[in-house]
Amino acid sequence: MGGPGQGRSFGAVSPSIWIRYCGGMNSDLLQAQRRFCEMLPSAGVYYFPWEINSSVPEGEALRTFGRLCCYDLARSKAVLTAQHSSGQYQVCVDTTFVEPFQAQLGSCYMVLGEAEHREGEGPVVKARILTCVEGMNVPLLEQAIQEQRKYFNERQEQMGKSTS
Repeated sequence: MGGPGQGRSFGAVSPSIWIRYCGGMNSDLLQAQRRFCEMLPSAGVYYFPWEINSSVPEGEALRTFGRLCCYDLARSKAVLTAQHSSGQYQVCVDTTFVEPFQAQLGSCYMVLGEAEHREGEGPVVKARILTCVEGMNVPLLEQAIQEQRKYFNERQEQMGKSTS
């Protein structure tokens, strides 16, 4: 109730009335929003499957993708694979938080989770979200990730120049 397209509509309320309506709760609302945002996990940085290795910081929120090649419900473990250049890369995924899910072997999946380093294994993605994205244009996703990185790097450089 009260959100865009839900419940109440404020229709043609003038901005000055809206500001007066919200004015009394502005600081409380902002503080509540800040606390809420602090509790939310990070949106996750995109990593290509071939970039996930021991250099990914423990606990870092990340997103990646690949084809589901195997799934072991008893061990809560899935393996995503991806090809890059002439290599085949694997990403191990802990599925504890997303079970049960309808595993479709051979289908493309996207995962959002945290990097976890376990002894005797490479890094594992502890999945918060595991979504089947079969039919997704993977080369276009790769291009979009590269463009996003380029944008973030340019923005970071501009912010660095403006603060110095």
